[in-house]
Amino acid sequence: MPKAVICDIDGVLLHDNQALPGAVSFIQTLLKSQTKLVILTNYPSQTPQDLQNRFALAGIDVPQECFYTSAMATADFLRRQPSKKAFVIGEGALIHELYNAGFTLTDINPDVVVVGETRNFNWAMIQQASQFILSGAQFIATNPDTHGANLSPACGALCAPIERITGHQPFYVGKPSAWIIRAALNKISAHSDDTIIIGDNLKTDILAGFQAGLTTVLVLSGVSRLSDIDYVPYRPNYVFEGISDLDLSQF
Repeated sequence: MPKAVICDIDGVLLHDNQALPGAVSFIQTLLKSQTKLVILTNYPSQTPQDLQNRFALAGIDVPQECFYTSAMATADFLRRQPSKKAFVIGEGALIHELYNAGFTLTDINPDVVVVGETRNFNWAMIQQASQFILSGAQFIATNPDTHGANLSPACGALCAPIERITGHQPFYVGKPSAWIIRAALNKISAHSDDTIIIGDNLKTDILAGFQAGLTTVLVLSGVSRLSDIDYVPYRPNYVFEGISDLDLSQF
C-alpha cells in the first residue's frame, strides 16, 4: 500500500453524482488501512461538507477532513502573502475560506483580486477587477478550467476577459499547478516519494503530479483517452481503465 493517495473526484470516483464501479470499495480500503488520503478537486464552489454530502448520496462515506478544494488551497496560498484585502469574484465556499484566512473582502483598494466561480458574473465585475489589477493588485485564480459539465463556464473562462483587458495572467492555484499538490501533501504531512495521485485528466491531474514528483496513475473513465498520451511530453506511471482495476498492493 502507498503511504498516501491524492485522488481526483469526477471521472475517477463519481460521474454525474453516481459512484463509478469500484469507487466504494477503493475508498473503504484506503480508510480501513489508514492510508493518508486527500480527495482533491479544482472546483472551488463546494465546501468539504458539501462534498461529503455529495459522496454520501452516492453511497460513499468519507470524512470531511479528506477533502481539499482549490478554494482551500487559494486561502492557504494567500496566507503566505502580505496581502490582507481582497476583491473576490466567487461564491460562498471561496468567500468562507478567505474570511477564515483573515482577509477583508472589499471593493476599495484591494491588495489582491481573487477569481473563483460564480453564476452571477457580470460586466461590473470585469471592470472593477481590471481596474484594481492595473492599479497594482495581484491577480489570483482558483483554477484554470474553462468549463464544466454542459459547458458551464468555469474559472478560466471568467478570467479570460480580465486577462485581455489588463494584459496580466493570473496565478492559477489549482491543478496543473504543483502548488496545490504540495499544499495537499502538507495537509496530510505526506511526502511526494510515498504518494500516488490518481486522475482522469492528463493535462491537470497527471501534469500536476508529474511536476510535484508523485507517482501518477491515469484512469480512462473520464476526460483523457489512451491515445492522448502520445500528444503530451510526459507519461503517467500507470494507466488503468477505471478505479476498479487499480491494485494498491502493487505500489
